[in-house]
Amino acid sequence: MAASGKLSTFRLPPLPTIREIIKLFRLQAVKQLSQNFLLDLRLTDKIVRKAGNLTDAYVYEVGPGPGGITRSILNANVAELLVVEKDTRFIPGLQMLSDAAPGKLRIVHGDVLTFKLEKAFPESLKRHWEDDPPNVHIIGNLPFSVSTPLIVKWLEHVSCRDGPFVYGRTPMTLTFQKEVAERLAATTGSKQRSRLSIMAQYLCHVEHVFTIPGRAFVPKPELQPEFRGRETLLVDVGVVRFTPLIQPRIEQPFKLVEKVVQNAFQFRRKYCYRGLGMLFPEAQRLESTERLLHLADVEPTLRPRQLSIAHFRSLCDIYRRMCDGDPQLFAYDFREELRQSKHKCRHEEDRGESGDLSHCRPQDVLHVSPGQSRDQ
Repeated sequence: MAASGKLSTFRLPPLPTIREIIKLFRLQAVKQLSQNFLLDLRLTDKIVRKAGNLTDAYVYEVGPGPGGITRSILNANVAELLVVEKDTRFIPGLQMLSDAAPGKLRIVHGDVLTFKLEKAFPESLKRHWEDDPPNVHIIGNLPFSVSTPLIVKWLEHVSCRDGPFVYGRTPMTLTFQKEVAERLAATTGSKQRSRLSIMAQYLCHVEHVFTIPGRAFVPKPELQPEFRGRETLLVDVGVVRFTPLIQPRIEQPFKLVEKVVQNAFQFRRKYCYRGLGMLFPEAQRLESTERLLHLADVEPTLRPRQLSIAHFRSLCDIYRRMCDGDPQLFAYDFREELRQSKHKCRHEEDRGESGDLSHCRPQDVLHVSPGQSRDQ
């Protein structure tokens, strides 16, 4: 039995190194696409090991690039590897790997943000949500420019149990800028606690499994603009593993949870009542915010990073009840109210009206900045 097991183990034949592939096909990382190549196969092997046992698994790799992680996945004895690559320059190098692994590697030229994984693998792989995760895995070295929108998109799929999660609780092992990885896994009260922390952890078990030094990449990755000033800073990369929970820790629609969490972190350095108040029109803001916090049993002077998942569960449950009582409430957008108020003020000033302009108070727009509204 042991001998037959060894015979069934697949290993790639000798191939040019990733560095040689890059030279052979004259590949260069495109800065605008946040491309960074990982050339050390010891590190790509480690990423794949952290994904778990991949023997006979079906794996979806995001953004394979020149194929470093691709090689490590193929050497893990998978049943099939599907790679989706947007950049046509990488296709010939990936085709070389496909030729070396007949029937193992399927290459799709496409965009990971729009690719439909629902029908990519056999129906027989599907598992009930309450069962162990299916033998399907998502692995990828994500470009920084798409990493946050992609994980938010996949988290919404987790909540709806569709997309890559029609197969069951599909685990994901992905790379992020280290600062984003720390936010995804941040605990209650930590400085890194953010919108991403809540959105990921209410749906998944999230683990920041290890950090890759930036010097291991070519070119060395740079800190994304939202994390730095004008200067360019180099950054390390965090590997994060996500396993969807059988039962979400907040049982409300994804868009409702997202709205409550985004507003709570709108003013991350202020007390939580400031951001949560933006869920309500100005005319009823004070009264409704007090009611929300009272019924949810949340202390209004807690900072957003001090709010636990249990706090957010209570806030979302009460906000849902308030929306059920007022069908217009969920559609309310405080930015739109501010825009309309400012437009009205300009119109009245242009007409030279000097009546009651209390609705034009400058404090209405105080602290509302694009940077804060995009809190991670």
